[in-house]
Amino acid sequence: MHGRPRRPAKPEDEEAASAKAAKLRDLQEQVLRNHHSRTYTKEAIGLSFKLLEINPEAYTAWNYRKLAFQHNVKELSDPEAIRSAIDDELRVVEVALRQNPKSYGAWYHRKWLLNQKLAPVDSKREFGLLDKLLKVDARNFHGWNYRRFLARFMGVPDEEELKYTMDKISDNFSNYSAWHNRSILLSNLLIQQSKGFESKQKIFSEEFELVTQALFTDPSDQSGWFYHLWLLAQTSTPDNPQLIASWPSNGTKLSSSLVKEKTDQNTLSSIWSHSLKERTVPVVLYFNEPVKGLNQSSVKVKSDLDFGKDIQWRALSTTDSGYSNCWTTYLQFANECSSSQQYSVEVSIPCSDDIVSRSGSNHNCSVHFTFTIELISNDTQDIDLFDKPVAWNCSESLQSHGNCEPIPFDQLKITSALVEEDSNWHFESLSEQIDLFRELSDDNSKFVKLTLARLLLACAATKSRGRSLIERKGYCEEALGYFSDLIHLDPSHKQYYEDERSLVLMDKLTCDMETLMKHCSVSVPLNHVQLCRLSLTRIGFAERLMWVQVLDLSHNSLRSVEGLEALQQLVSLNISNNHISNFTALEPLTKIIFLKALDLSFNEIGVHSIDTTRYICSSPFSHKIQACEAFVECQKKNINVEEYWDAILFFKSLKLAQLDIKGNAAASKENFRTLVMMLIPSLKWLNGECIN
Repeated sequence: MHGRPRRPAKPEDEEAASAKAAKLRDLQEQVLRNHHSRTYTKEAIGLSFKLLEINPEAYTAWNYRKLAFQHNVKELSDPEAIRSAIDDELRVVEVALRQNPKSYGAWYHRKWLLNQKLAPVDSKREFGLLDKLLKVDARNFHGWNYRRFLARFMGVPDEEELKYTMDKISDNFSNYSAWHNRSILLSNLLIQQSKGFESKQKIFSEEFELVTQALFTDPSDQSGWFYHLWLLAQTSTPDNPQLIASWPSNGTKLSSSLVKEKTDQNTLSSIWSHSLKERTVPVVLYFNEPVKGLNQSSVKVKSDLDFGKDIQWRALSTTDSGYSNCWTTYLQFANECSSSQQYSVEVSIPCSDDIVSRSGSNHNCSVHFTFTIELISNDTQDIDLFDKPVAWNCSESLQSHGNCEPIPFDQLKITSALVEEDSNWHFESLSEQIDLFRELSDDNSKFVKLTLARLLLACAATKSRGRSLIERKGYCEEALGYFSDLIHLDPSHKQYYEDERSLVLMDKLTCDMETLMKHCSVSVPLNHVQLCRLSLTRIGFAERLMWVQVLDLSHNSLRSVEGLEALQQLVSLNISNNHISNFTALEPLTKIIFLKALDLSFNEIGVHSIDTTRYICSSPFSHKIQACEAFVECQKKNINVEEYWDAILFFKSLKLAQLDIKGNAAASKENFRTLVMMLIPSLKWLNGECIN
C-alpha cells in the first residue's frame, strides 16, 4: 500500500519462511516438468494453482495455465462446460489477487481470458471484484487499468466512467489513479466532440475549478498538482501541430561568396553558407511538437535550381519512433555558373492530413516561405577555413565586425496562421490561475513555486503566439527566480530544476534580439554565438539558433547535446569543460553533416570505468551494435571494439577538420589516437597539433 512501510521479519518467522521456500521450490520444479512435457491433467493443473496461491508472480505458471486451458477447452462442446472452465480460471486469478492485488501476471491472465470471447462476460461480477479491490486500495493502478479495459470491452460510455472518477475523487482528493483516469476520459470525449463536451473552454474552466478546490484543501498532496499540470498542458498548447521555425527563414539570402551585402531592413543580410561549397543546401523545418508524414506531397519545394533526384525528408530525432520536432532535407544541385547568379527557392506546406502528431491531430496551418541562393563562380570559392586551428576564447566578449545588419529575429519564426481564436481565453484563464496561486504562495511549498513557474511559462507561450517573442521576457525572469528557489528548497530534485532553469534561461536569451546580440557576433565569414559560463545543463529553443555557424557552449554543465541537431548551418562547435560522460550523449552531432571543428576537451568521457549511461542514454547508438566496416578495420589494428564501440559509431559519422579531446580519460587510453585518425581521414588538427 502507498505510504505503508514493510514490516521487518520477526526471528520466529524464519523457520516458517524456510519451510515455505522449500515448498515453493518443489512446486516450481513440478510445474516446470509438467510445462516441458505438456502434461495438462487435472492434477498437474492443480499443482500450478498451489504455486500461484503462494507466489502470484510465477509467470511460467500463468503461461502454463494458458496452454492447458487452450488444450483442454478444445475438447469441450457444451457451453456450460466451457463456462465452468472459464470460471475456474477466474477463481484462480481472484485467489492470486487476494495474495497480491498488484500482480501483473494475474491481471494479465484475467484480460487474456476475457479476450478469448468463449462465453458472455458477467459484468456484475467483474465490476464487483474491482469495487472490492479499490476499496482496499483506491489507488491500485492495476485495478484502474483493468477497469479501463473492462469499460472498453463492455462498451461502457466514457461519460459514465467520468462520473465514477468524480465519485472516487469526492471520496478522496488524494486518489491519483482517479485523476489520471479522468484525464484519459476527458481527452477521449473532447477529441470525439461528445455531447456536452463540444466546448474545450467550458470543460477546462470547470476542471480548473475542481482541481483548485483539491489543491487548496490539501496543498501538500501531489495528486491534484499532477492533474493541474495536465490541464496546464492542454490549455497552453495549440490543438494542432504548427511549424514554428525554418532554416533558411523567409527572405534569407545564402551566398557562396565571403563578401556580405547590406540589404534593407525587411530582409536578412546575405549569409555565407559553407554547405554551398559542396553544392548542398540543408532545409530545416521545426514544429512545436513531434510530427511525422513529411514527404514530397506534404512539403512542396519549387526552384529554378536543378535538384536532381527526389527530395527526401528525414527526422532529426534521437528516437526511432518516426515522430520528430525537427525535419530536414538536403537540396543538392548540379547547376554550374561562370558569374554571379541568384536562384529563388519556394517552400510550401499546405494543410495536410499527411503531417500528423502523436495525438493524431493534423497540420492545419498552411505556410509559405522563400529564400535566395547566390552562386559565385568556382574560382572564388576555394577558401580553407581550417588552414589554422580554430581558437576559442570565452573570456572575451564578442563584437560584430563588418558593415552588416543583425539578423531580424522575428523573421526566424513562421507567424502565418498561428493565432488561435481562443488564445485570448487561454491567456485570461492562465492569468487567473497565476493570481490564485499567488494567494496560496508559501515560501516553503515546492508545489506552489513549481506550478507558478509553469503557469508563467505557459502564459508567456500563449501571449507570444503569433506575436513578438519579446513578450516572453518578463515571464521568463520571474520563472527563473522560482526555479532558483526550488534548487535550494528541494535538493533531491536539483537536477530536474537545473534542467528547467536552463530551458528558461535559453528562452530568455533568445526571445529578445537585443539580449542575444550581447552573445552574438555577425562577422565575416561566420555568425558566432557565445553562451559560455551560464551553468546550462540542457539545450533548449534551438529553433531560434538555426542560423548560427559557430557556437561556443564551453564552461557549462551540459550532460547531453540533444537539440543541436537542428543547427544544420553549424560549422564549429565548442562544448569543452562540460559534464559529457560518453560518446552516446554526442550522437545528435552526427546529424550535422557540415560540422568541421569540434572541441570536446576537458569533459568526463571515460572517467567512469562502468558507465551504464552508454546504454540508457536516449541515443540510437544503444540499438545499433552490429558489425560494420569500421569495427572490422579497428580489429585489424588491434583496437578493442567492445571498449570503444560508442566512440567508433560516433567518429565514423563525422567529417571533421579539427578535433580537440584532451582532458578526457578516454583520450589518454592506448590506441585512441590511432582510432580517431583512422575513422576521420579528413582530420587536419588534433588537440592543436597538425597531422598529415
